[in-house]
Amino acid sequence: MARIIGRNKEIKELHTLYKSNQAHLVAIYGRRRVGKTFLVDQALNGKITFRHAGLSPVDEEGKKNLMPEQLKHFYHSLLLQGMPKSHIPTSWLEAFFMLSMHLQNNDTGRRQVVFLDELPWLDTPRSGFLTAFEGFWNTWACHRDNVMVIVCGSANSWILDKLINNHGGLYGRTTHIIKLSPFTLNECEQFFKSKNTPISRYDIVQSYMIFGGVPYYLNYFEPQLSLPQNVDRLMFANDGKLKDEYDRLFASVFSSPEDMKAIVECIGRRHSGYMRKEISSFTGIEDSGNLSDKLKALVASNFIIEYAPFGDSVRNTRYKLVDPFCRFYQTYIKGRHNLPEDFWTQNIDSQAVISWRGIAFEEVCLNHISQIKKGLGIAGVSTEQSSWIQKGDNNNEGTQIDLIIKRKDNIYNLCEIKFYSEEFTVDKSYHAKLVHRKNLFLEHIPRKAAIHSTLITTYGLTHNEYSSDFISVVTLEDLFAE
Repeated sequence: MARIIGRNKEIKELHTLYKSNQAHLVAIYGRRRVGKTFLVDQALNGKITFRHAGLSPVDEEGKKNLMPEQLKHFYHSLLLQGMPKSHIPTSWLEAFFMLSMHLQNNDTGRRQVVFLDELPWLDTPRSGFLTAFEGFWNTWACHRDNVMVIVCGSANSWILDKLINNHGGLYGRTTHIIKLSPFTLNECEQFFKSKNTPISRYDIVQSYMIFGGVPYYLNYFEPQLSLPQNVDRLMFANDGKLKDEYDRLFASVFSSPEDMKAIVECIGRRHSGYMRKEISSFTGIEDSGNLSDKLKALVASNFIIEYAPFGDSVRNTRYKLVDPFCRFYQTYIKGRHNLPEDFWTQNIDSQAVISWRGIAFEEVCLNHISQIKKGLGIAGVSTEQSSWIQKGDNNNEGTQIDLIIKRKDNIYNLCEIKFYSEEFTVDKSYHAKLVHRKNLFLEHIPRKAAIHSTLITTYGLTHNEYSSDFISVVTLEDLFAE
């Protein structure tokens, strides 16, 4: 089997749970294509007693009632894994009874692992699936010390609402939760090395700007091609492997994918995002509990984040797009027809792409806060992260700070984020801009606090008469740390 990259913490957790002498219900969730199934397969290779994956509603589009197909598929999984031939169950209660009997009849006293993949897909409308699953766990599985049930799903809001935060029969029943995130830059580098793909750290960062460290996407890279050539082959070629991924991404996770895409596309229009009233106005989705549920689901699925800019109250909460793949698709593919198949190779030096890289690098950095803190030597200090937008008026020029790290030790790291192909140089005009920005920010923090101006960039800072404007510098070397 292919060797798993990273995931050391998650593998250790699964091994510890497997070796324990008690029943476990383990929930694993994360973005589609992030490697949840691969994690379980690798961590518990040869140890899974029964496994089953729900049928995708995307692949069965047009069918009004998927429950019979799901039950038939579940029955076939039982047959394939050793259950004597019987009959297709007519309900989920009967299906889980069959599973219980199958496990019981094959119980040797060793750990029995039940792996139910894409669990939300099994919960079709009016199927009674969740009630039956509750019965399976509460009546039978949780009382058997050698049973370990692992459930996975890409519909993160379903996993959170129906399972982890369930207020019914599954309340407090989940014994362990694993949220699987995309690869870090360090893990991307390990992945490319394992595939014998020669690629510089500079280009690994750019790949992250597009594919967001999602292993499934990176696995399509051809080692003999450059990064721009791989991007063209996957995203712009007529038969590109990921050309339709954007639509499938939403259709497979959400029950109302068009509304979800409308919200994400609205939020993606502005780098700092929008407040919910603005989102409602732009999308035509009523500002009600329905919009709240949709925003909550998008946050849970890591497409967007909810945040309040520095100094603003929670009433001014904004929603910001943070999924690199979605942002890239919206910027360069959506609504643009007849693009050449080598579009990215042709445009890598264009001013539009250079500007896009600046914004995309900010999002890479936001996904590597722990590495930035480690690079600053404050890994153990409690912090809060935000951004700051100061609107201008007739008397004062407006300003913006990409990242503010508010520290418990009364320090504010004001971070400038710059993606450059060489060292960054502070000239006289940029020096004046930094001084203006710092003086404005001093008016908004306590007098006991101090400001540390911080540069986050690729290859460091050119030393000149203005380089002392930055107290600390974080480079790619720091961002690629474990």
